[in-house]
Amino acid sequence: MSEPAGLTVDIAARLGGFQLRARFQVGRELIVLFGHSGSGKSLTLRAIAGLLRPDAGCISLGGQPLFDAARGIDLPPQRRGAGLVVQQHALFPHLSVRDNAGFALSGLPAAERRARVSRLLEVLGIAGLAERRPDQLSGGQAQRVALARALAPRPRLLLLDEPFSALDSAIRVGLRRELARMQRELDLTTVFVTHDLREAYHLADRVAVFDRGQVLQTGTRDEVFDRPNSARVAELTEVRNIWRGQVVADRGGTAVDLGALTLRATTALPVGAVVDVCIRPERVLLLRPDRPGTETPRDTVVLARIVDEIAHGAVYTLFFRIERSNAAGHDVEVDVPAHPYEVMGVRHRRDWALAFPREAVHVMAGE
Repeated sequence: MSEPAGLTVDIAARLGGFQLRARFQVGRELIVLFGHSGSGKSLTLRAIAGLLRPDAGCISLGGQPLFDAARGIDLPPQRRGAGLVVQQHALFPHLSVRDNAGFALSGLPAAERRARVSRLLEVLGIAGLAERRPDQLSGGQAQRVALARALAPRPRLLLLDEPFSALDSAIRVGLRRELARMQRELDLTTVFVTHDLREAYHLADRVAVFDRGQVLQTGTRDEVFDRPNSARVAELTEVRNIWRGQVVADRGGTAVDLGALTLRATTALPVGAVVDVCIRPERVLLLRPDRPGTETPRDTVVLARIVDEIAHGAVYTLFFRIERSNAAGHDVEVDVPAHPYEVMGVRHRRDWALAFPREAVHVMAGE
């Protein structure tokens, strides 16, 4: 891997029967390490922080080695220039918010320490809480103090291990916005661990998808969510519509035969190749069969019937069985926002046409 201005990780470790192999790089951006619990993302964060020694590989920040097994380099945590925030913020109960935030700045002159802490409390929206003790704070306020404490020494790297997972949903949304704004303002390299897909989507500049100790894909948020490199990544990122098929000849480009339907795609692949194909449920278009739609002649359009639906918040998930299908359950999931659902009268109609735009159909090499 070429050396970026930010963080490079290329490590291997064995812990009992678990093998970790993490490899990615990120500049002055926020990368989300995303995966199910036990996939290795928190172990990777601990290795970056210097709390876990890998068996092999290297970690560098700004071109400077933090760990290099071959060269015998393993800087202690306090020399890595990293700030760490975990789910349990562990504030000192006998200290005020101001003193907790400035705890790592004891070596600075008092005036400089006060100025730096005051600025951070303002950035994080808790300047009015400076004299409170931790037992006088809400969960969201306490996590902001933990962020201030991690940022006070002006680290080159910010590490966050599921920092918002114990907080209520509304508080988490606010803290995500604060973190995204702070990331832009402070121009840091930030590594954020989460198993929450929505959190990953809203925060990430880049995403590394972990599964069973391996990094399956790394890329920008849109690359990973819209163009997964395998059916497993598609499954982990909740694409939900994933099928195995075979490439067939099509005058307009590439088409994949799935049995009950044939999907057209923009990817050029050889005829006969066995592939996995997917489309996110929000990209499938719902059309009334008796009205012309906006699809092009090269898009796939099929008739289908709603066999089930689930309402969750501002979105309805509709489960369709395609007209020619012999499936016992459903063939396709479609997410429809609540307003179009009401305007189109979906509740009172079961039969629809589904359009699969070519540019939204993603084809992957069969696993």
